[in-house]
Amino acid sequence: MKKVLLLSAFLFAFAALHPAPAAADQKPEMIVEKMAIKFTRGITNVVTSIVELPKQTILTGRDMGAVGYVVGPIKGVGMTLYRGVIGVTETIFCVVPQPGYYDPMIDPEFVWQGWEPSRDTSKAVDEAG
Repeated sequence: MKKVLLLSAFLFAFAALHPAPAAADQKPEMIVEKMAIKFTRGITNVVTSIVELPKQTILTGRDMGAVGYVVGPIKGVGMTLYRGVIGVTETIFCVVPQPGYYDPMIDPEFVWQGWEPSRDTSKAVDEAG
């Protein structure tokens, strides 16, 4: 067990101290800040991933009606697992500038975003035509 911990610590230190090629034009403070944001986003998504269950139930019920309250919890379980896995991935690999130089790996970035209703443009299309 000690060997595994020692190897993990060594690999993490190597990854953290190894200069990234894309970081040549960035100030070190900015790089560390982006790493910290990615780490915090990952931890936040792991902790709040369970909120996807009621969120998807409410959103799917609002969009699909009564059927949404059956489909929503299933979608919520899937999104809970997905957001949790993405959170763990971002937490572990917070020093890696991927994807797109520390951009979020999931959209919306946090579970409390994306609650607004989808825009219905069918009325505007009917009136124009």
